[in-house]
Amino acid sequence: MTDHATHIKLFTGSFIAVQRLQLDLNDAEIPFIVKNNNDSAILAGFGALSDNVELFIFEDDLEKASKILKDLNDEKK
Repeated sequence: MTDHATHIKLFTGSFIAVQRLQLDLNDAEIPFIVKNNNDSAILAGFGALSDNVELFIFEDDLEKASKILKDLNDEKK
């Protein structure tokens, strides 16, 4: 991974769905950033949609993280 790695959005969904994905990414030792727009909106005094939590990863981890996300989606079926 380079010092100037780029973050990309892997997933947007509910807080619970993002938490589940975080567990799998942690197990695979893939670093991530979560942007919870719901919390930001509440702090600012506004409402927000419930599926407004975003999970970002380094672009270098996209292939591995995409497989984890696909496996998680297949598990739900």
